[in-house]
Amino acid sequence: MASIFSPSTVPVFLLLVLVLLGRLGEARDPFACDPNDRATKNLPFCKVSLPIRVRVKDLIGRLTLQEKVTLLVNNAAAVPRLGIKGYEWWSEALHGVSNVGPGTKFGGPFPAATSFPQVITTAASFNASLWEEIGRVVSDEARAMYNGGMAGLTYWSPNVNIFRDPRWGRGQETPGEDPILAGTYAASYVRGLQGTNGNRLKVAASCKHFTAYDLDNWNGIDRFHFNAQVSKQDIEDTFDVPFRMCVKEGKVASVMCSYNQVNGVPTCADPNLLKGRVRGQWRLNGYIVSDCDSVGVFYTNQHYTSTPEEAAADAIKAGLDLDCGPFLAVHTEKALEKGLVTEGDVNGALANTITVQMRLGMFDGEASAQPYGKLGARDVCTAAHKELAVEAARQGIVLLKNRGPSLPLSPRRHQTVAVIGPNSNVTVTMIGNYAGIGCEYTSPLQGIGRYAKTIHELGCTNVACSNDKQFGSALNAARQADATVLVIGLDQSIEAETVDRVGLLLPGHQQELVSKVAAASRGPTILVLMSGGPVDVTFAKNDPKIAGILWAGYPGQAGGAAIADILFGAANPGGKLPMTWYPEEYLKSLAMTDMAMRPRRSKGYPGRTYRFYNGPVVYPFGYGLSYSHFLHTLASAPKTVSVPVHGHRHGNTTNISNKAIRVTHARCGKLSVSLHIDVKNVGSKDGSHTLLVFSAPPAGNGHWAPHKQLVAFEKVRVPAKSQQRVKINIHVCKLLSVVDRSGTRRIPMGVHNLHIGDVKHSLSVQAETLGIIKS
Repeated sequence: MASIFSPSTVPVFLLLVLVLLGRLGEARDPFACDPNDRATKNLPFCKVSLPIRVRVKDLIGRLTLQEKVTLLVNNAAAVPRLGIKGYEWWSEALHGVSNVGPGTKFGGPFPAATSFPQVITTAASFNASLWEEIGRVVSDEARAMYNGGMAGLTYWSPNVNIFRDPRWGRGQETPGEDPILAGTYAASYVRGLQGTNGNRLKVAASCKHFTAYDLDNWNGIDRFHFNAQVSKQDIEDTFDVPFRMCVKEGKVASVMCSYNQVNGVPTCADPNLLKGRVRGQWRLNGYIVSDCDSVGVFYTNQHYTSTPEEAAADAIKAGLDLDCGPFLAVHTEKALEKGLVTEGDVNGALANTITVQMRLGMFDGEASAQPYGKLGARDVCTAAHKELAVEAARQGIVLLKNRGPSLPLSPRRHQTVAVIGPNSNVTVTMIGNYAGIGCEYTSPLQGIGRYAKTIHELGCTNVACSNDKQFGSALNAARQADATVLVIGLDQSIEAETVDRVGLLLPGHQQELVSKVAAASRGPTILVLMSGGPVDVTFAKNDPKIAGILWAGYPGQAGGAAIADILFGAANPGGKLPMTWYPEEYLKSLAMTDMAMRPRRSKGYPGRTYRFYNGPVVYPFGYGLSYSHFLHTLASAPKTVSVPVHGHRHGNTTNISNKAIRVTHARCGKLSVSLHIDVKNVGSKDGSHTLLVFSAPPAGNGHWAPHKQLVAFEKVRVPAKSQQRVKINIHVCKLLSVVDRSGTRRIPMGVHNLHIGDVKHSLSVQAETLGIIKS
């Protein structure tokens, strides 16, 4: 019998369609410099052999003023006479190719893309190589969709703001509360997205939202009107760290400025931030873009300027290159007429955006001839990509409680499992926000069903859990089953962009549902929490009837499979919390609008994050259990390190009573401390261990030093009953420094205590004075 797809049974046109479905991406019309366009193909800006800066200068010189203005916005207009098509700059790829921005759409041969766990979950893996690999996969799929005409090449991701307040609805998008963790995530993910092919870009990433942006809508105050009052100290040692690392170490091609003001100035109109810091100090090789409608916001909502022309001029002169929104396209020409901004300023902005487009190969002619031109529909949602999504979720899930231990469950002893809760059979909830359409979904119910017979009851219709009408059937299910898994928590109705939380407790009657089900359950009760932010589950932590607690964050398209793999022991949990879990009482009289990181004890202000808050917690930053037990031994580590310091003829070199040296006075170079740590798995299961190294600076540094700070982390795979040696390098000036009240980074002299699990090592940091120079 002939195949239904044999040539004898398929029309010729359908055969052509089938061929195209396998090869989409090879036939996209060039964005510019079409080799078939005789009018443009020989123009200098189309000559790949010339340096990019020469090509950019040539192109800008050919544009009229009106054409230039139309290129200052995200939906950049076409320039037909030069063979340049229109381009939509706004695409998103926070944890997979997303259709949030207008630059990307799903359909036809691209119905979906791999949707990885939300960033807060992936951050819990503390695995930099995983973050980079996810970036590589996402950019493969992004390039494939671009080649197929369904996406752009400029992706406004990642979000590397600090998760400062546990109520923030967008905390889920971030790598957590620690600046070094967030910065390392940023650099790793960006490298994966952009590739490592010199000055060429696979796609162009953008680190956002610069800076001190971590409030959306709280207590009547929204991000469009918020003026973040931030000290120089907190800017330097907290809020700017991830962005600096993203630019200097990740070599990101873009930075996005935020809606809010910082100390009275809109970030998108602040030349000190944009031209001075991002482009000047950090040497951004790329473009600066506004958050969408930010320029309009600081004119209309914040009333920062008297006229729209002044707003357009202020933004461009501050260093903004691209406006997400129409504002610059509408008002820049009149601003030029009024002399508020010059054509040279506009040319400077265009040079930055067009340079990135050229680094992406958009002016190189035939797309299929480019390094990624062959990627197509067959390269999206591949088996390997889907498996990586499962693995990322496994690595990010955090085991918070395991009484007995009761986990892992046994398919032999726990043949029937009651699966209960408003998040027990969700799919889209698992991918969080700024997501696309997942290749396929495995809900928790489906995942558990691969290991055991399930009895399913919601208990609550949704996470709001406004009544107890469905409790009875949930309790009956728990009484019948060998084990009970409650999948509860939050979703985007509770925490999201524009939605900050009002508290940290479970919504509605969820806590009551959990306690009653646990009391009725015949077998062990396991709590699985889906949430981006921390939840005060003190009641469950202390309830002896609740045998185990897992935090899954928003675990992506395959989240249910990963949860089940952890529950039944096919995978060994190794995630650690990337943020502190506070009790509800922490929020008492704590305004989200207070940006201070450090405590003010005289005013009852507790401080923020593990670095500065020293009060009660539900679970601390870096907490997470395993089915194995790991021991640390310090194999080798120096006891002293000397910091070469330039002597000064005038003034005190060390300042602060000779206790802390300015980093700028030290000869830092590659000055680092190397630790060799043996990690032994004394358990019976193979496992991955997250090695966290904290430093506590010398005592006596007063207000300007954290209690401790993360200085290094490493993920290491250790088979059962074996040992691995891990080398950790700690850059002295970058990681053992602290920031004083004036915002100056200093290296405290004296004994720094390094903490690796339960191992403590004292390191004496000493100054070594070099030649005298004038101060």
